Amino acid sequence: MKKSFLLLSVILLSGFGMSSAYAHTTVYVEQYEIEAGWGEEPPVVNLPNKVVVEVAISGEKEGLRTGVTNAFKAMSATLISGGAEKTLDINSDPRPGHYYSKILPTKTGSMSLKIQGELNGLPIDVLIPIEDIESQSIIAFPPVSGSSSAGEIGAVKNALSSLQKDVSNLKSNVGEVSLTAGGIDIQNAYNFGVFGLCLGAAGVILAVIAMIRRK
Repeated sequence: MKKSFLLLSVILLSGFGMSSAYAHTTVYVEQYEIEAGWGEEPPVVNLPNKVVVEVAISGEKEGLRTGVTNAFKAMSATLISGGAEKTLDINSDPRPGHYYSKILPTKTGSMSLKIQGELNGLPIDVLIPIEDIESQSIIAFPPVSGSSSAGEIGAVKNALSSLQKDVSNLKSNVGEVSLTAGGIDIQNAYNFGVFGLCLGAAGVILAVIAMIRRK
């Protein structure tokens, strides 16, 4: 009998320890408990996630709760980030009293969930803070260095320097001959040469910029 009691105590304590690992927030409105948070924690920017809500009615004994079905029949849920708001489409989880809404966080920072309406005739107007959106750097591995960007900027500088040298060489070569020779306009040849060099350098620069933007 004592062994069974000890085993049951360990199971209950383990369950409480697991539930405390989730960064969900619970508010109480009379006999109702409304808990909100993220389905995947920590929430990370640009990774699909979902806002989860549990609505339950407190039992006579502490720790005993009963999930409320159709809780959002007359309630709405709005996600708030700074001055931006988004009304969520609430879906029912197979478990009674559990609800969720898919979301793609696009910006780091704090968020709150506003729930308004009526719950079985009881007016509800609560603002529940949920866990902050984190940068992808907290899960990224290996870390991304900035050396590649520096190298690409160096490539642009090298392309411009090469263009300046080529233009100088072309100008000095043209200056050594007369402006016309055998009916060919050397000045026009010079202009076309400079134009061609400019196009080539511009192509290199645009290619490097495109590489930077893709990252």
